[in-house]
Amino acid sequence: MSSDTSCDGSARRRRPPDAFALHGRLVSIPPEVLLVFALVGLFAGAVDAIAGGGGLITVPALLLGGLDPVSAVATNKLQGTFGTAMSTFRFARAGMIDFRSREAWGLAAAAFAGAIAGAALVAFAPVGAMRTALPFLLLATALYFAIGPKMSDVDAKARLSPAVFALAIAAPIGLYDGLFGPGAGSFYMIGLVALAGVGAVKAVARTKLLNFSSNLAGLLFFIAAGHVVWAAGLAMAVGTVVGAQIGSALALRHGVRLVKPLLIVVSLALALRLMLDASHPVGAALRAMIAAPS
Repeated sequence: MSSDTSCDGSARRRRPPDAFALHGRLVSIPPEVLLVFALVGLFAGAVDAIAGGGGLITVPALLLGGLDPVSAVATNKLQGTFGTAMSTFRFARAGMIDFRSREAWGLAAAAFAGAIAGAALVAFAPVGAMRTALPFLLLATALYFAIGPKMSDVDAKARLSPAVFALAIAAPIGLYDGLFGPGAGSFYMIGLVALAGVGAVKAVARTKLLNFSSNLAGLLFFIAAGHVVWAAGLAMAVGTVVGAQIGSALALRHGVRLVKPLLIVVSLALALRLMLDASHPVGAALRAMIAAPS
């Protein structure tokens, strides 16, 4: 007797094509929601390929689509891995990343190892303190790009050797990405520009490589834990891959004229989003002031 047929010969209910198992439950995602996820991924992928911060768009969309916070973060790693892989490939084809060099592989390995360590330490992390400090770090990043040394598409003299940069900058930011995540792209970017002397577009390209490495490491942990919602993540990834191609092409075409203002806007937007959250002291204080009787 077929495993799909009950003892009275009637067909068992089959799993709908748009359903997936999540922590032992069957959850059905309507096709129209999957389409919205793909469109959100398209926009987020384009922005992320230029200036990072795509998670600022995709994670809220996944939460609004019905995913719990842990699954939203895990699923965001899935689409983010696809998007950063496409951006990395696009920049490599344009000659912005040389995979024949030890430097590229060393940076990628450092970010991957850091993210693995971060994911392993997530249960012990002072997440509350990190959440409090992060918006101010992002505001400082935006201020640096706005009034700091002039950004250029031409490489400058590096302040750190590739090996030191990999160990002292790429690995710790990778650890942060595996541990917490928001703003990692901005931190990679400022490190590459300020300390590695990399020109704006090349810095964007290498940031995508580092983001891909740390995203992949985090994704592997989330897959092992069973938190990834494949239907939602793959639908969003379809849009993200297309958006990443568009964003990469725009960055290559317009260079620092596009990269710099978007970096500032994305850093400010992410800082404000995190600072105004109810779990942040600033957001909590504002809510208390609004709720207080006049």
